[in-house]
Amino acid sequence: MTKRVFYIFYGGLLFTLFIFPALSRASAHDTLAPDSANIYKGRLTATIAVQGTLYLASFGGLYVAWYKNYPQSSFHLFDDTDEWMQMDKLGHVTSTYYISRLAYATYRWSGLKKKSSVWLGGALSFAYMLNIEILDGFSSGWGFSPGDLAANTIGCALFISQQLIWDEQRFNIKYSFHPTDYPETNPELLGDNLIQNMLKDYNGMTFWLSGNISAFLPEKARFPRWLNIAIGYGAEGMTGAYANCTDNGSSADLSPERYRKFFLSMDVDLTRIPTRSKVLRGLFTLFSFIKIPSPALEFNTLGEVKFHPFYF
Repeated sequence: MTKRVFYIFYGGLLFTLFIFPALSRASAHDTLAPDSANIYKGRLTATIAVQGTLYLASFGGLYVAWYKNYPQSSFHLFDDTDEWMQMDKLGHVTSTYYISRLAYATYRWSGLKKKSSVWLGGALSFAYMLNIEILDGFSSGWGFSPGDLAANTIGCALFISQQLIWDEQRFNIKYSFHPTDYPETNPELLGDNLIQNMLKDYNGMTFWLSGNISAFLPEKARFPRWLNIAIGYGAEGMTGAYANCTDNGSSADLSPERYRKFFLSMDVDLTRIPTRSKVLRGLFTLFSFIKIPSPALEFNTLGEVKFHPFYF
């Protein structure tokens, strides 16, 4: 189990126990509408209690599952900027962006004003991830990563800035995955089943910045409100963080070489699909982080240009 797995577990737990019901009422377009100080004390109490419980429980679980098994040291820095061709940094951006967004939804559901909810949501996300980085700083095998801190800041800033400027998220971070053969070479790092691969095999992941087109058009424009354009980033040929290696740690001469991939594709913003169903609205919001499979144009650092009729 890696920290990356734990972040996703934490997010899923948040959804299951509390945030999903909130999102069925407070979607990305803030269906609570009135921006007044009409605080629901019961909801706010439940929000603080559940978030506090999950906050403490997640750190307890993280310590048992991760830090307890490795020796501790004095606080120190660790430069891991070049690991996994920066794919893990995009994972940090994605984590903080969605924790900010989820926390915002719960605060709005509790009746807090929009601006307060934005700042509180971003602060909660940043503080949560900062605590994890501090724990890293006392672990002899790792260290406090300035690169992770920068990525966490970008994720929070992406949510906060859009919500303050537009009162909505016109650009969303999305994730897609397809299985690769690389885990067979190093299952210890890349996973030995599909679920682990989806969390650990960066070769099959793509992170997307998906922008809504209609949000920048006049209100009278007859353009599908749900249609997005997306740019993606991925990397391939990686069986180790810095260099390719096998599961026994030896160097491996793999083909193809480690390279970066850039994509241009269309996408769907599920939260902008009109529906009167609170359940559907909640489900659309729940799965809005997934990039919808569609045709894509790939440019990579091997000098190739590829067209994918159906890319995920």
